[in-house]
Amino acid sequence: MGNKQVHKWMMAAAVSAMVFGSSANYINAEEQKVEKPKNIIMMIGDGMGTSYTTAHRYMKDNPETMEVESNLFDPYLVGMHDVSSLDKYYDGGAEDEKESITDSAAAGTAMSSGVKTYHGAIGVDLEHKETKTVLEEAKELGKSTGLVATAQINHATPAAYAAHNVSRENYNEIADDYYDEKINGEHKVDVLLGGGTDFFAREDRNLTEEFKKDGYDYATTADELAAADGDQLLGLFAPVGLDYAIDRPKEQPSLAEMTTKALDTLGKNDEGFFLMVEGSQVDWAGHDNDIVAAMSEVEDFEKAHKKAIEFAQKDGETLVITTADHSTGGMTVGAGGPYNWDAEPVKAAKHTPDYMARQIVEDGADVEKTLQDNIGFDVTEEEIASVEKAIESASGDDRVTEVDNSIEAIFNERSGTGWTTDGHTGEDIPVYAYGPGADLFTGQIDNTDHAKNIFQLMDKSSEAEEGGELADTSAAYPAGIVLGAVIAGAGGILLFRRRQMNKA
Repeated sequence: MGNKQVHKWMMAAAVSAMVFGSSANYINAEEQKVEKPKNIIMMIGDGMGTSYTTAHRYMKDNPETMEVESNLFDPYLVGMHDVSSLDKYYDGGAEDEKESITDSAAAGTAMSSGVKTYHGAIGVDLEHKETKTVLEEAKELGKSTGLVATAQINHATPAAYAAHNVSRENYNEIADDYYDEKINGEHKVDVLLGGGTDFFAREDRNLTEEFKKDGYDYATTADELAAADGDQLLGLFAPVGLDYAIDRPKEQPSLAEMTTKALDTLGKNDEGFFLMVEGSQVDWAGHDNDIVAAMSEVEDFEKAHKKAIEFAQKDGETLVITTADHSTGGMTVGAGGPYNWDAEPVKAAKHTPDYMARQIVEDGADVEKTLQDNIGFDVTEEEIASVEKAIESASGDDRVTEVDNSIEAIFNERSGTGWTTDGHTGEDIPVYAYGPGADLFTGQIDNTDHAKNIFQLMDKSSEAEEGGELADTSAAYPAGIVLGAVIAGAGGILLFRRRQMNKA
């Protein structure tokens, strides 16, 4: 073995020793002197797996430079978490071993309570026992609490932080929980912002009026949201979910606007607050295999993330955790053969394929004109014909879906986007963190560790971790430590051999 080769091995050993040796700082989390935050902001981009943030980085890229510019998530990347669940159905059926990839309800319960559970479970375990959430703990400690989403606010992820139900489909019961379940005589959630008027203003019960009688400001438009100045706030801006960000009318607030208002409202409490913000419809776009909607939703979520980081930087006492519950759609950044993903066709879009499909099918708009007006680039005769064929081949309610699919295919082909499924996928999810306590989320963690760490940062343990121990982030490191030791040992042997060779 030559001297240069030996030298390379020695360098590798030295680097490994430094890298893996430094991980000893994280080996025993409970021994760390962790600075504890006053406020905690949990941001969840539902369905926003690694491919989404990668594609979004290309969307942000300046083509005039040699490098690919970072997005606003990148500087805060600290680790990854897994997306496994306990795959028993909420209907009491037998365990299905083929469904180990989480849904949003099981993921929400894991991330809010630190407890693995079955698909569809909202704040309950396998035996339907209620699991305590970090939001509930915050409320018990006198902190203010908030939930923000672009889905209906009683959808799976926000519901898992403030309600308990055997099924995510029980939307009315979950909405009732938000009002009926109290902690120390107070409503559990001080700020509720999202969609869902259909579930709050019902024939059998009008929760909006009940919240208003209890002193909540109530907003239904972006202007009303901006004008609200009370300590408690209910904002419902759509019958179910809000429109996709790129299609959103001015009457509906952006996720960043809702996040800012929530922070302004909750920040009045000297004891601090817990806020969960969900970019809900990244997931919906993934289920639909719609790259235009997906990128507009990631952009909307990134702007909200920026507002949270800016608040934390100014405040100095706020922890921001940004992640996803799972990925959706099996999105491929570069499909069909060429080593390229082209963001320009996606950037050029003025509306989503779903928006265009509804104009064509429901409003009778001309196909070619609608495509030319909204796609932002010259469409070919073949692309126009594909949409016209979808209109002719489908009927009834399927027509909007088929036209939507045909327009999505244009963007997928032009950009080089591929999809493997209309469901969830099982890859690990990036975790971003900033502020006091961010180090606890470093490395490879479990999705339950989000709750376990937050409970500990609020001086409490989750029901899944009695005894008050922090989530053991050392799980990310033992293999690395062993590998570092092996490489360091190999380096020592090589050094010894080199010395023997020099003596010869």
